[in-house]
Amino acid sequence: MLNRRNFLRNVGLTGSVLAVPPAILASPGTPATQTPASLEIILRGRVTGGGQGIAGIAVSDGSSVVATNEKGEYEFPSTVNTEFVFISIPSGYEIPAKDGIPEFYRQLKKPSGTVVNDFELEKLAGDDSKHVLVVWADTQMATKEDAAQLRTKVVPDLKELLGNYPQGTQFVGLGCGDLIWDKFEIFSDYREAVAQTGIPFYNLIGNHDLDFDARSDENSAITFKRQFGPTWYSFNRGAVHYIMLDNVFFVGVGKKYIGYLSEQQLLWLEQDLALVKKGATVIVGMHIPTATGLFKRQKKEEEFGMFLCNRKQLYRILQPYQVHIMSGHTHFNENWEQPGIMEHNHGAVCGAWWTGPICSDGTPAGYGVYEIDGTDVRWYYKSTGFTRDKQFRIYQKGRVKEFPAEIAVNVWNWDPKWKVEWLEAGVVKGNMVQRVGMDPWAVELYEGKELPVKQKWVEPTLNDHLFFARPSAGARQVTIRVTDRFGKVYEENV
Repeated sequence: MLNRRNFLRNVGLTGSVLAVPPAILASPGTPATQTPASLEIILRGRVTGGGQGIAGIAVSDGSSVVATNEKGEYEFPSTVNTEFVFISIPSGYEIPAKDGIPEFYRQLKKPSGTVVNDFELEKLAGDDSKHVLVVWADTQMATKEDAAQLRTKVVPDLKELLGNYPQGTQFVGLGCGDLIWDKFEIFSDYREAVAQTGIPFYNLIGNHDLDFDARSDENSAITFKRQFGPTWYSFNRGAVHYIMLDNVFFVGVGKKYIGYLSEQQLLWLEQDLALVKKGATVIVGMHIPTATGLFKRQKKEEEFGMFLCNRKQLYRILQPYQVHIMSGHTHFNENWEQPGIMEHNHGAVCGAWWTGPICSDGTPAGYGVYEIDGTDVRWYYKSTGFTRDKQFRIYQKGRVKEFPAEIAVNVWNWDPKWKVEWLEAGVVKGNMVQRVGMDPWAVELYEGKELPVKQKWVEPTLNDHLFFARPSAGARQVTIRVTDRFGKVYEENV
């Protein structure tokens, strides 16, 4: 996301209606600019595995989606403006990767006539009905020093975690946008880090991955595409269909953008999902969250750059499926749920822009981990440098100045199906009181014009995952017991 959360409000891109100045409207009778129709080309090729054609593989140019025939062949018309032809990798297969980036696409350079591209898949060594998804949101590196932290701290942390799973476990990585921080030369460092993880990473574009010197959104992803291919696409693992979307819409001036899905993407999405069985589990990745409770907590109007403006249209398309949405952008952790859809808005790998160990809401720098078994999805947040059992932080009396007689607990991956209890001398006292507030350590690290030293504009943010309890005056020990939605219990003593 941009440096300040109020940036879009300051430039006028908020939830109010965008007014078009009368001076830029054409007067009656002004002829429209005529654009010549794009010439047609034919995209053709074959998808094989072990030399044999594979039927039913989705192939796309970003607009149309077709399925291969019984011989693994595809053929369909496109236009000379087409940038890529790509496939939706099927379950049970993988495709060669370069620097950990799967090469599921072919870039088309000045195509004409019939353009032939074949894809060769490889059978996975093991069953992928059980697999693990790792979500890195906002690695957001601006310097070689930032990149070194990703390679020397985050990569070893992830590799250690992966090593704790049974041999043969299938892993998938998702780079959830803002891979860099406006410095395109750092893309090579990101690729190096991904390659070191040893698992394939599928990547999304974020606002800090854009070409801001472009004159329109259509040209704002040129550099990203050279590195990672199309900005929307899909693939499959086990019983799960994965969809990656580009919802950062550059408005053509400054570094301004809104959360928005183009009609071309929505039409593509409908065609892609037409090949997916209704009721299937679908995981959708995008950089900007579709929704956030931040503005409700702040009692402010929503800003167009902080949520997906046409989210209702997306929800309508996804309605027949069981959906998990993976997003980043905010640099805090938040989960919300409605029938059929749950969104996981992830804390940042870089924490507070590589300037402190925690995000602005107190969530440790880290990443999401999703354990998938068939259609069942279970998850936890992995704090870099801690074990997977580190799921909350306790603050003793006095740390939260507004409630000096109470202990506080930050349960960063909380959702309403979690339980947060406290015990005194081993006796259960009940549920802790949930309040909206700021993490006290985040306040100490980031609040004020002089903090933090490296990035002075970073500020703490309100969150809804703080819990409070008032121990008795003579209490010698208090136990915090947190139970996640899957029944796993975490305990720590004060």
